[in-house]
Amino acid sequence: MNKSAIRETTFKILYSLEVQKDEGEEAIELFFNENDVQENAKQEIREEIVGIITNSEQIVSFITKNLKSDWKINRISKVDNALLKLAIYEIIYKKIPFKVVINEVVELAKIYGEDSSASFINGVLASVVKEII
Repeated sequence: MNKSAIRETTFKILYSLEVQKDEGEEAIELFFNENDVQENAKQEIREEIVGIITNSEQIVSFITKNLKSDWKINRISKVDNALLKLAIYEIIYKKIPFKVVINEVVELAKIYGEDSSASFINGVLASVVKEII
């Protein structure tokens, strides 16, 4: 699995955890069992999900601070929320170049999100990048 496929699979698991309100290893294993995830990618995916969950408070804080003033985090769709968490984690904690992360997450938003998801996510992440650089 290449990094883009790993990122997409990680997003799918994060999304399912958001929907199920679950953070358990069982949910991750269930996803692996029901989908064709290559063995060599499972550990990297697990590490990203655990990292996102572990740093969730700070990641949510970045999202909240960078929303427009009339937006609240509970107004964000679960797809957009999962994509934002994934992107912020990769940019801040994994030090992956922000241009790569934003580009790929915006592309995922075009596939899985609503019509406005890509531009919304791009705007929030641009604001986050300005804050941390």
